Amino acid sequence: MKNRTASSSKALGFGTAPVFFTAISTILGAILFLRFGFAVGTLGFWGAILIVLIGHLITLPTALAISELATNTRVEGGGEYFIISRSFGLKIGSTIGIALYFSQAISVAFYVIAFTEAFEPLFTWWQSHFDFELPRQAISLPALGILAWIILRKGAGLGVKALYFVVALLFIAIILFFAGSPIQTEEALRQPGNNFGFFNREQFFMVFAICFPAFTGMTAGVGLSGDLKNPGKSIPLGTLAATVAGMLIYFVLIWKFSVSASQADLLEHQLVMSKIAIGGLLIIPLGLAASTISSALGSVLVAPRTLQALASDKSIPFRKFNYLMAKGKGKSREPFNASLLTFAIAFLFVALGNVNVVAEIISMFFLITYGTLCLISFLNHFGSPPSYRPKFKSRWYFSLAGFLLSVWVMFMINPLYTILAYLVIVVLYLVIEHYNKDQKGLVNIFKGALFQLNRKIQVYMQKHQSDLETEEWRPAAVCISPHSFEREKVLDLMNWISYQHGFGTYFHFIEGYYSKQTYSASRDILKELVDLQKEEDNALYIDTMISPSYTSAIAQVIQAPSISGMENNMVVFEYDQEQPEEINRIIDNIKLTKAGNFDVCIFAGSSSIMRYHNGIHIWIRSTDLINTNLMILLGYIILAHPDWHKSHLKIFSICAPGKNEQTREELEELIASGRLPITLTNIEIITSEGNQSVPEIIRTHSKNAALTIMGFRDEKIKEKGEEFFCSFKDLGDILFVNAAQSKEIK
Repeated sequence: MKNRTASSSKALGFGTAPVFFTAISTILGAILFLRFGFAVGTLGFWGAILIVLIGHLITLPTALAISELATNTRVEGGGEYFIISRSFGLKIGSTIGIALYFSQAISVAFYVIAFTEAFEPLFTWWQSHFDFELPRQAISLPALGILAWIILRKGAGLGVKALYFVVALLFIAIILFFAGSPIQTEEALRQPGNNFGFFNREQFFMVFAICFPAFTGMTAGVGLSGDLKNPGKSIPLGTLAATVAGMLIYFVLIWKFSVSASQADLLEHQLVMSKIAIGGLLIIPLGLAASTISSALGSVLVAPRTLQALASDKSIPFRKFNYLMAKGKGKSREPFNASLLTFAIAFLFVALGNVNVVAEIISMFFLITYGTLCLISFLNHFGSPPSYRPKFKSRWYFSLAGFLLSVWVMFMINPLYTILAYLVIVVLYLVIEHYNKDQKGLVNIFKGALFQLNRKIQVYMQKHQSDLETEEWRPAAVCISPHSFEREKVLDLMNWISYQHGFGTYFHFIEGYYSKQTYSASRDILKELVDLQKEEDNALYIDTMISPSYTSAIAQVIQAPSISGMENNMVVFEYDQEQPEEINRIIDNIKLTKAGNFDVCIFAGSSSIMRYHNGIHIWIRSTDLINTNLMILLGYIILAHPDWHKSHLKIFSICAPGKNEQTREELEELIASGRLPITLTNIEIITSEGNQSVPEIIRTHSKNAALTIMGFRDEKIKEKGEEFFCSFKDLGDILFVNAAQSKEIK
């Protein structure tokens, strides 16, 4: 595409003037002559001023965004499509580009329909002489045919030359309008200056929708990007100059309408300008014809080039169609085939012949495009990627305001059209994504912004860490294991902990020294683990850790900052109950974690299948009170995961003889004050009579539990070590918990 566009650029080599004239001729086009008098008559002076202000609050930020984006990258053929696709990738660019192409193609029809209104005297004469109404298509269809013949035969070069002529005629018409005198009618003499107000406010957005296509002309020149000598210079200068000039001219035009005609005249006469301008009966129809033909020319020059760029990028999921539309004619690669399709679409809408309906459709798709361009600019500002270095710089708040206003105005104009327009965009994106899976998609739009947001949150949370220590406790668990692929249950446990109420980081341990080989192996393992976890739709963060020993790996992990922004506060160890010797390695490293004041959990995985409906059993003992709240909190946190949605918590408390009622009351108070979803029937108090050991009691009641949670004390580890953990091996999956300090259940 690059080489082809380069040849086009050398062949034509347009400067800034075509960008400006294409834009200004579309801005000061059909809407000005046909509908702005109606707008002033319906809404009054201030209502019409508000239309221009809101319109330019959308178009000015868009013009600034286009200027910015055009000076950040080499702009080739395709105009706005090229800018969007090179900023956000071909998936997003193609989606918006197709919608943009249709709006540009339909614009051709819109301007040709409006051109027909210049022949209003002919239609009136025909009606009076032949006593039947001549259909507008009698003029519009032949006019579109002549325009198609000219463009298809002579190409963009002749189109730009014709542009200068029609723009000159357009400005003569506007100057003679300003020089004209007010309409001298009885209504005007009886109610002078009655337009200075804000009338019919409930009709504001209906009138805005009809008038908004006038302001969309500011991007018309961008479509010539592939035919410009220096797009990075010509697009900002031409676009901004046309936008500002058009806005100022509209302000003065509204004043002229207001002082030159009564409200009744403005509403009654579609070409009311002809009654005000010097020689208006001739010059205003000529000006209308010139403005609409120039606007149609602008759209005809732009739309096929958008389609040609789309096809050159193979964005459309039809190979033969891409080939045909990308094909150019001659050295300048005129988009002949794309022009044929554009005229076919235009002929269809010209046959419909309703200016207002077509105007609303155009407004919706242009507003989507403008909102997208503003969003791109805002996200580039916010994300601050190093590659974003435009020579021309806007402000992020202009771009954000332009995006939000575009969306708001769309809903205010027509909620149904807005929803349909966005549905079309969503369907287009899904189709394009299906056929272009390897291209950048939605994630890339927000990647830079998410990076900046994450960076700011991390720094903020670190600065306010002292405040977080007094806040409600939530787990920030870290786990390291070399058995990621053999023991999936520990990954499930980390997912349960981090799903809703906490954050989890899992490290796959690779024993050895850091080298090119071990690093390469770690990347392969990480990719495999991430791919496996994608299917689970989890919230667990996964990484790898290369270290000479298990102990050094744990020392590294517990010192590493958490990506969540909060400090890690829990270490999860794991071992297989069928390999009890592994517990010694864990016991040796518990003291290391205690130095950092971490809560410690040891997951003893079994070979049994997890039967979630059997519930989570939590065992509490009077000698283990420091762990009680942490065990209950972990049980509640795990139960919040969808895997456990049909499960339940059951609390068992082993107490001394005669302490049953006191123990029950204490547990009921704890559950009530903590608002935990545990029914009182799920509390069981067991009296230790001395004829059964604690492991035997637990095995008796929890042998079928899906997960058993129990506490352990440092003294017990020092005293019994491996023996303590092995005494529960027939239970199924067990989570041993040791709290660094007692937790408060709020």
